[in-house]
Amino acid sequence: MQRRSNEQSLGDVIKEFLKAYQMEDRITEVKIHSMWQQIMGDHIHQYTEKLYYKDKLLIVYLRSAPLREELSRAKTKIAGMINKEMKKDVVREVVFR
Repeated sequence: MQRRSNEQSLGDVIKEFLKAYQMEDRITEVKIHSMWQQIMGDHIHQYTEKLYYKDKLLIVYLRSAPLREELSRAKTKIAGMINKEMKKDVVREVVFR
């Protein structure tokens, strides 16, 4: 008679834990925040007030209306840059406010 194994990899257990406690979005937000300056450059980072992420939506608060308008035209490109850096599809849409 074979015994069923109850073993899981540590990575799988951590993923289940994060999902159960709804922490996945928060961790993704922290990762995006930490790489924002690298992806967007010093100038844009300087005008960024805060980032908010939930359910593949990234909301970026900026202090410059002209910059907000300019970046709004490149939303798809910015989402692609973030997804490429994260090595997975985490941002579906970017909104600038």
